[in-house]
Amino acid sequence: MWRTPRHPLLTLTRREVRWSARSIIEPVTDLATRAAPPHPPLLRRAAPALLGYAAVRALGLVVLAVWSAARGKSAFTLLTARWDSLWYTRVAELGYGYEVRLPNGDVHSNLAFFPLLPWLERLLHAVTPLSYAAAGFVVSLVASLAAAAGIFAVADRVYGPRVGTCAVLLWAVLPVGIVQSMAYSESLFTALAAWSLYAVLTGRWVSSGALAALAGLTRPVGAAVVAAVWVAGAVSFWRERGAKHTPDAVSFGRERSASHTPGARDEEHAPALTPGAPVTPYAPGRRRALGMLLAPLGAAGYVLWVGHRTGKGPLGYLDVQAGWRNGFDGGYAFARFVADKFTSFPSALAGLGLIAGVALLIWLYVTGVRARQPVELLVYTGVVLALALCASSYFGSKPRLLMPAFPLLLPLARALARPRTPRSALLTAGLAVAAAVYGAFWLNGSGPP
Repeated sequence: MWRTPRHPLLTLTRREVRWSARSIIEPVTDLATRAAPPHPPLLRRAAPALLGYAAVRALGLVVLAVWSAARGKSAFTLLTARWDSLWYTRVAELGYGYEVRLPNGDVHSNLAFFPLLPWLERLLHAVTPLSYAAAGFVVSLVASLAAAAGIFAVADRVYGPRVGTCAVLLWAVLPVGIVQSMAYSESLFTALAAWSLYAVLTGRWVSSGALAALAGLTRPVGAAVVAAVWVAGAVSFWRERGAKHTPDAVSFGRERSASHTPGARDEEHAPALTPGAPVTPYAPGRRRALGMLLAPLGAAGYVLWVGHRTGKGPLGYLDVQAGWRNGFDGGYAFARFVADKFTSFPSALAGLGLIAGVALLIWLYVTGVRARQPVELLVYTGVVLALALCASSYFGSKPRLLMPAFPLLLPLARALARPRTPRSALLTAGLAVAAAVYGAFWLNGSGPP
């Protein structure tokens, strides 16, 4: 029987059909990918987070102004001319050498305060009509926005933009978040630390070292940033040497690094980056070494200068801190402080709250370890925690001293990023109101030492 010949396409097997379709679709897909607009710049991705942060801080300042006016106080004075802010403005105006001798023999010297914030206050005062106190307020406001952007950059790099936004908002609504708007050094230090960590995550070793050096000129806890840069550099060097013996691993690591797009990770499904994972291109050894060399120069330079000025050598800064009853005792004094709270019923509740707070901090850190956060974040957070919790004095300042440990917020930010946006927004708004009220109550009361 005669049959009509079938078209050649109808005689193809299923595998041949798939191959033919792929040969047509792949070039089109590749062309579309190349023609697509590039990934939004970092600041554009951070815009929602920064707007939310500015709104939270504005709410806090408005509530503080209303509360202070009702009590006959000046909100601006509370933010710029009390507690540590007075010491910073004295350094900016008069330089170092001022001290207060207490009846018990303690000597409070302004050498305990690192110089970067006073330098910026003096610079802004010199080029504008602002007073030193007002200059400190402006520096803090600008630095707080830079810190929020840096926190977003780090969280976006590791988990994606949604988690980055949530991390910034959580940092804004901390109970002592009002300090971020004070003429204190917390905002400035957090900004430098966050961007230094981001520079490490993206392989910009020289920038990371320079920012770490500036962080070391801001607060003693700058040692945490130095430690993060050094450990990350050592891990990178070790991995690079190990990879030389496994060329395939080097190629795979570089391909993965080159294809990684900041903020492109799925925060709900993709695992966190492993400590020291090759998320960045391998930096040339000289740049990495230079960054590691720059990192400690700020803190080491100031500490050595204080030792020379006091005539007590490299340990002179420790003597200055001892005059403030500050030291590092492994947490013994803090443990006694908590234990003393259980001598009566009302204070026992405060003791339980302190224990719960410390347990929460440890749980958040362990959660970050189990989530395999990058090693630089884990080292930085661990050192900040150790220095804050194991200091021997000024226990009321510990919440403020813990503020730069923003990687602790990443597990909470991931949890906040999972619900639908209206629910997350409602929760964040409630926390913002609570933080604003507490901040106004706190500064009109005991305030931060």
